[in-house]
Amino acid sequence: MKRSAIRAACWLLLGWAGTASGADAPRFAWPDGHKAAVSLAYDDALDSQLDNAIPQLDKYGFKGSFYLQLSRDPVAQRMEAWRAAAREGHELGNHTLFHQCSGSAKGHEWVEPQRDLDHTSAAQMKDQVLLANTMLQALDGKRERTLTVPCGDVMAEGVNYVALVAPAFVAIKLGDGAVVPDMATLDLHAVPVEAPVGVTGAQLIAQVEEAARRGTMVNFTFHGVGGDYLSVSSEAHETLLRYLAAHRDVYWVDTFLNVTQYVDAQRGR
Repeated sequence: MKRSAIRAACWLLLGWAGTASGADAPRFAWPDGHKAAVSLAYDDALDSQLDNAIPQLDKYGFKGSFYLQLSRDPVAQRMEAWRAAAREGHELGNHTLFHQCSGSAKGHEWVEPQRDLDHTSAAQMKDQVLLANTMLQALDGKRERTLTVPCGDVMAEGVNYVALVAPAFVAIKLGDGAVVPDMATLDLHAVPVEAPVGVTGAQLIAQVEEAARRGTMVNFTFHGVGGDYLSVSSEAHETLLRYLAAHRDVYWVDTFLNVTQYVDAQRGR
C-alpha cells in the first residue's frame, strides 16, 4: 500500500474513533463565539520587542504579554517604554529576576555559575520570584500576575520552587507545545507553550489553525523579533498578526492573563 494511502486510512480510523468516543461533546465556550484563543507572549525583555514587536501589535490592535527578566539592561535603560506598554494594555509578566536555569541540563552550558538553579535553593527562588512581582507592580501598578518559568526548569537544589510560588499567580506557563490539547484537563499552573525560532509566518498560522480545529488555545512565547536571539523575522511575526486580524471572528487574541482569567471564571460557573 502506498504511504499516502496508509496515511489516509489512519486519519479515517482516527476520525471514526473520535466520533465513537464522544466527539459531539460541547466545545469550550470562548467569548463572542470565537473558536480558539491566541496568546502572543515575549520573553526576557529584549530591545527588539520594544522596537519591532510592540509597534506591530499596536498596528493590528492586539495586546501581548511581555515576561521581563528584571535584571536585563533593557529594563533598567528603557523603563518608561515598558511602563508605556503596560498603559496601552500589554501585560507585564514575571520571568524572574535572574533567569536561573539548570546548568546540568543538556545544552545549558551557557548558564552562569551564579545563576545556576542547581545551586540555588527553592527558598531563595521563592523570595526572588515574589520580589519580581513587587518590582513589576512598581512598573504597572497591578497585582494579578502570570509567570513563565525560565527554561521550564522547576527544580532548585532538588526542590520544586514553582510549587512554592504558584499561589501568587493566576497562571503559569510550564511545558512544551504551542496548542493546548484539551481545555477540560488544562492545568492553569502548567500551561504548555512553544518558543518559535526561525519559523515562517505560514508555520505559525498552521498552529493557530490547529487550535481552532481543537477549540482550545495556542500559546506562543517569542524571544527576538527581527533581532536579538532565538529570533523570528519581523516578516514572519507580522504575517501571523495580519492573518489573525483578518480572522477576528475566529480567534480571540488577548494577553495570557486575560485569557487564563477567563478560563478560570468559566470553570467556576
